[in-house]
Amino acid sequence: MGFARSDIALRLISLVLLLLLWQVAGSLADSSLLPSPFAVGARLIRQVTQGDLLFHLGMTLFRVAASFIVAMTIGAVIGIVMGQHRSVDRLFDLWLVLGLNLPALVIMILCYVWLGLTDAAAIFAVALNKIPTVAVTMREGARAVDRDLLEVAEVLRLRWDRRLSKVYLPQLYPYFMASARNGLALIWKLVLVVELIGRSNGVGFELNVFFQYFDIAGVLAYTFAFIAVVLGVEMAAVRPLERRLTGWRQ
Repeated sequence: MGFARSDIALRLISLVLLLLLWQVAGSLADSSLLPSPFAVGARLIRQVTQGDLLFHLGMTLFRVAASFIVAMTIGAVIGIVMGQHRSVDRLFDLWLVLGLNLPALVIMILCYVWLGLTDAAAIFAVALNKIPTVAVTMREGARAVDRDLLEVAEVLRLRWDRRLSKVYLPQLYPYFMASARNGLALIWKLVLVVELIGRSNGVGFELNVFFQYFDIAGVLAYTFAFIAVVLGVEMAAVRPLERRLTGWRQ
């Protein structure tokens, strides 16, 4: 309990120091180039109560969730199959290498050209950028599965669903959570880019509008709102799910 309180105290001290440095830097610089924390906070409150921040944030979260589900589902299946079957791995390994090294911006532009400036194109572009990294991680997880445990389960005549849920999948959960955590970190950023270059709403679109008007306060207000949501998802969903799925390793 003491360690937890100490950890919280250190994080609060770190936040206060960051805000103080920001305030000092803002007072020394032009306020239009670096607004103070209070100015950004006031702008954030005004955008929430009187502006369209919640709408644009909701659209971005929709695209993030859809891209994440598609990328994790397809990438996990591909990775597990490649990790289980050597011939499949050799056949499609080059595809993964190409997918990992193809610039994200190129994929986004091609998807918009081929599918039009639609949400489907945006979601598909983001998912395509993430699928190879999920597949690589899950492939390593499938390769690391303890075959002896599977043989013991077979000797004990466990049903296939019990072997899958109690023996096989728990060994993949750490790799799945690593892919999910890294996937969210990447997908958040990619969604903002696809919104900036090809959508008419969302946080990325609004950041582009603020940029055109050199509205730094608006940029920072939307940025911190977005960061707050990301941290909320991490604390409320990702970490509890990770503890639940990988708790057996303790």
